[in-house]
Amino acid sequence: MRILVCVKRVPAPGAKIVLTADGQDIDASLLGFTVSPHEECAVEEAVQIVEREGGSVTVMTLGPPEAEEQLRSAIAVGAHSAVLLPTVIPDWEPVSTSEALVAAIRESESDQGEPYDLILFGNESADSGGYQVGIRAARALGRPMVSGIKGIDTAGDRIIARRETASGSEVYQLPLPAVVGVREGINLPRYPTLRGRMAARRAPVSRIEPTPGTSGQSKVVLATPPAVGTTVDILGEGAEAAPAIVDILEELGLV
Repeated sequence: MRILVCVKRVPAPGAKIVLTADGQDIDASLLGFTVSPHEECAVEEAVQIVEREGGSVTVMTLGPPEAEEQLRSAIAVGAHSAVLLPTVIPDWEPVSTSEALVAAIRESESDQGEPYDLILFGNESADSGGYQVGIRAARALGRPMVSGIKGIDTAGDRIIARRETASGSEVYQLPLPAVVGVREGINLPRYPTLRGRMAARRAPVSRIEPTPGTSGQSKVVLATPPAVGTTVDILGEGAEAAPAIVDILEELGLV
């Protein structure tokens, strides 16, 4: 099975986000970057499927030249090849992103003479959380797509995808070729081995130049949410605090 995983370079989860003075970009001078967590799970799922079924895993990303690091990280855990769509444009909105990826996917499939059996996206990116790119790409490619998936099984020329719901789960059968949006938690991504890291350093990374599209959308300004503060009341020390604790428990209706 030939699987393509589209990933995104995002600031490391938990990092403090600082904006540039003009509010148009993120100040990345002190930031670390990683693969978006949903897509990290998508890479792991693709590698597991190929380990069972045979085939190959290709990873693709649209991003700055530095995003090559994230592609090599995917190779270190089992992906076989990588494609970078290099750009110096700091922020691509979902329409242009999906158009650039679709053009690159078609070019890659044309060069190889056959379509990818399965294309995996993260359910949403960790930074913008748009939930759009995978769906837009699937529609443009004319392939069935389901998102929010936490389980994938292969069945001949089909896959069986499972999505969790509040009351249980939903099961979908998709004919191949297909597109799936993977959610974090579908698996536990592995750590790269030393051999994998060494292989990733030597692996070639293909490049396809993207063409920015026009969608009518434009960024106005970025803003960080206000900090949420906390307060602490000191009730007292030792036995002196006991009456105050009782008063609070009474206010809460616990005693």
